[in-house]
Amino acid sequence: MPPFRPKQSRPGQGRPGQSRTSAGRRSDGPPPHRPGEIDEAVLYGVHPVVEALRNPARRHRRLLATENGLRRLQEELGEVPIEAEIVRPSEIDRLLTPDSVHQGLYLVCDPLPSPDLDSLPDDAVVLALDQITDPHNVGAILRSAAAFGAAAVIVTIRHSPAATGVLAKSASGALEHVPLIAVRNLGEALETLGERGFLRVGFDSDGEIALDEVALRRPLLMVMGAEGKGLRQKTRELCDHVARLEVPGAITSLNVSNATAIALYAASRRR
Repeated sequence: MPPFRPKQSRPGQGRPGQSRTSAGRRSDGPPPHRPGEIDEAVLYGVHPVVEALRNPARRHRRLLATENGLRRLQEELGEVPIEAEIVRPSEIDRLLTPDSVHQGLYLVCDPLPSPDLDSLPDDAVVLALDQITDPHNVGAILRSAAAFGAAAVIVTIRHSPAATGVLAKSASGALEHVPLIAVRNLGEALETLGERGFLRVGFDSDGEIALDEVALRRPLLMVMGAEGKGLRQKTRELCDHVARLEVPGAITSLNVSNATAIALYAASRRR
């Protein structure tokens, strides 16, 4: 097999970060679309890019890498499955916000498909996010979901961050392991899964019952509300239980990503 030879970026090939869509036009970075509607995903940083390149379900369009970034990829992957364009770190810097840590890697790829609710297995543990809009929180939730073997994370098409950029970086590669199911109406999704026999447990710091008192079983759907607003009233009404996490300290309201990790741990221990 011939050795991998990186592609050098040359003048006239277009600005780094530009990619051609299926229609042949150029686009600069990720468009402001929502889950299930984005035309392309931009991933940056070692873990998101490595996991995306390992994922056979991803179609990769363009890879920008510094010399050090490419070396890191080769250490992780051996043969890199897409030809890289070698650029200076500053060329990636200008494609991202100033606080983005790209580690010399920037990948443009197709978004992953959103599976159907019908594809969920009968023994699944699934998360549903009720209008959680912070991409850092959603990314951290995906990371916990991957760690505890959750089957999927359900989000709404509106009021949810796109599965790209900051979310992907915060997820640290978990996007490639936990499907995001984008639905138009969360209430209808809760009703559908309830009819399938899912136990639907919503979480709130003022929940009517402690999680320890809930007889958990599978299939299990755990519903997390947005910080500040919590679960919407309609969402609460469609849950079989609205539970609280019992914590011994003075502060009982946790960040939603931390609360999700604790809830997933509790569910895994009581399988």
